[in-house]
Amino acid sequence: MKKSVTMALAGNPNAGKTTLFNELTGARQHVGNYPGITVDYKEGHFTRKDQEITLTDLPGTYSMTAYSVEEIVSRDFLTGRKPDVVINIVDASNLERNLYLTTQFLEMGVPLVIALNMIDVAKDRGIEVRAEKLEELLGIPVVPIIARSGAGVEELIGRALDVSSSDRIWSPKDISYGEDLDEVLMELDSIISTASFLTKTYPPHFTAIKYLEHDDQVLTQGQKADSIVAQQLEQKIGTVSDHLLKTMDVYPEAIIADHRYGFIKSIIRQGVQTHKFDTDRLYTSDKIDKVLTNRLIGPVVMLAILFGLYQFTFSWSELPVSWMGSLFGWMGSVVDTSLPDGPVKSMLISGVIDGVGGVLGFVPLIMFMFFGIAVLEDSGYLARVAFMMDRVFRTFGLHGSSVMPFIVSGGIAGGCAVPGVMATRTLRSPKERIATLLTVPFMNCGAKVPVLVLLIGAFFADHKALYMFLFTMLAWLVALLVAKFLRMTVLKGEATPFVMELPPYRFPTLRGLLIHTWERTWQYIKKAGTVILGISIVLWALMTYPGLPASQQDIFAAKRTTVNQSYPESIREELVAHKQGTGELSEKGQQLQEELTAIDQEESGAGLRNSIAGRIGTFLEPVSSLAGFDWRTNIALLGGFAAKEVIISTLGTAYSMGEVEVDASDSLGERLVRDPHWNGIVAVAVLIFIMFYAPCFVTVICIAKEAGSWKWAFFSMAFNTVFAFLASLAVFQIGSILG
Repeated sequence: MKKSVTMALAGNPNAGKTTLFNELTGARQHVGNYPGITVDYKEGHFTRKDQEITLTDLPGTYSMTAYSVEEIVSRDFLTGRKPDVVINIVDASNLERNLYLTTQFLEMGVPLVIALNMIDVAKDRGIEVRAEKLEELLGIPVVPIIARSGAGVEELIGRALDVSSSDRIWSPKDISYGEDLDEVLMELDSIISTASFLTKTYPPHFTAIKYLEHDDQVLTQGQKADSIVAQQLEQKIGTVSDHLLKTMDVYPEAIIADHRYGFIKSIIRQGVQTHKFDTDRLYTSDKIDKVLTNRLIGPVVMLAILFGLYQFTFSWSELPVSWMGSLFGWMGSVVDTSLPDGPVKSMLISGVIDGVGGVLGFVPLIMFMFFGIAVLEDSGYLARVAFMMDRVFRTFGLHGSSVMPFIVSGGIAGGCAVPGVMATRTLRSPKERIATLLTVPFMNCGAKVPVLVLLIGAFFADHKALYMFLFTMLAWLVALLVAKFLRMTVLKGEATPFVMELPPYRFPTLRGLLIHTWERTWQYIKKAGTVILGISIVLWALMTYPGLPASQQDIFAAKRTTVNQSYPESIREELVAHKQGTGELSEKGQQLQEELTAIDQEESGAGLRNSIAGRIGTFLEPVSSLAGFDWRTNIALLGGFAAKEVIISTLGTAYSMGEVEVDASDSLGERLVRDPHWNGIVAVAVLIFIMFYAPCFVTVICIAKEAGSWKWAFFSMAFNTVFAFLASLAVFQIGSILG
């Protein structure tokens, strides 16, 4: 038996791949990117029958033809890695459509096992699928399963291990495509086999089919491998294409698709599938959709669900968030009492604990939000949101497929603009694609959510869920208005039609929900412990050095001496003992402590203003003050160009520099509320700016890559920042006038 068996999990979107993957691998999985292509994949490990198994979850795809990045990635993985066995998960309630991908796996000759999933859903719809008959006709193992409950999964893995240990070579299955094409395929097979043309990558028969389908990727690979053979093949394809156009007015790829479906129907009609009910019968999902996607009721329900999500998130996370705040406050106190005053102590308290702690303190809230979103996603409701939003999106010149990039980017909250920008690849219209990837950064991603929560919780504590809901709606409105502006100016063009599949409603499994929640939360924690930690320390250094000149330090030292000398020696000794933890303070001792602390804070503020970051913030203040931003806020916003999470850590650092007393370990929100510069109007203006100014650095790079030009990346940075500042300026000025 092999040391480790490699398995690939492949199938149509919404067929239950992720559910089966989670059922098999649990927490022993990781997410990565395919080399050179920014498409996520999951890889997990598990053991069965003393056999180590590595399982790769391929992107959901409907075919093996290179029409999308997902299809290219899946095909390249299978032909490049050549896994020991491929588990093709098939939706039993949509058998004909799902078997189209299966036929292409058969054409490739991959060692295949079919996981006939959702047989319970098929049964509820009156559909009976005879797995043993399907196995007999296809000549490959077929195992009925229910992925969400785990039924049949052990048998499936057992059959897959049998296939992997059989040492079966990749042998393509011949499917007839009619007399015209079959004859050509035999000629192409012969040429490809004789010349060993691309045979290290694909079976000769599969290469011949791809040439007939005019598969761009295979044609390009062929030209690079052997241009003479490639030209010979293309000439033959050109001849047969011209003949078919003249005689039948059809292209070879259309005939191939028709014959694949004919092959599938011939199998299904041989007693594989029977219907007990009328095909016109409304299923449970359809009945629910009559309400949830209704033109009038649907949007109301959608908004109610969104508001309920925020209500759930804030109410359930309030206590754990306060615990986290107390934990980091306690850590600051421990460092304060354990280390002597100096740069190391300042860095640990202001740079690390108040910086990174400000971000990690929101982990419970992020976790609850991700859990709520996972429920909506796994139940199938998010697809309905996309379907309903298409009506709105068309009005603003966008495509219905733009909805999912918006949701992924944080349209409900807690997403990320990077995968949102990547998700625009599904849009065929270049102008709709550019308009979408330029506006998805306006959504409230997971990096912005803690900032929103911080300021809303500090200044609008009585209506947190309502304000979060309103700011989410504002993000959508602004993104759509900007998209409309772009489509009317620099990106003029007609809108393209929208078609999408609505998966059936399902009850999410607790295991799946916990895995999805943990995956996303862990990404947040990992970013805080790496990128945010590094940036926080750099910003701490910029906010610490060069420090105050000796002449100013002497002035503050003289102030301390004057204050100390104004109190009896006994009171000064009392304060020293208190700091060492060996005594209590009298009323006079407390007064002395407060006066000295005030001098420390004044010196800290002067040092911060004189630092590199302070000088930059002060330089920008004459302009930024028009929108209500002081120099400390400017420092935080500048850090946000690198990563939006840094805004909180930088604010935490800026408002704690030098505050090494135990009493200074209160929350950042409380410090902002006490600060005379901050109020509700300033908080709203700052929130507006943070929501809409330049995307983080990683997103900017992603926009440049996806748009194919840095022009659009720089446009996004400049346009978004100018727009955000003007919006914040309007909010602050109007709010100040209205009082």
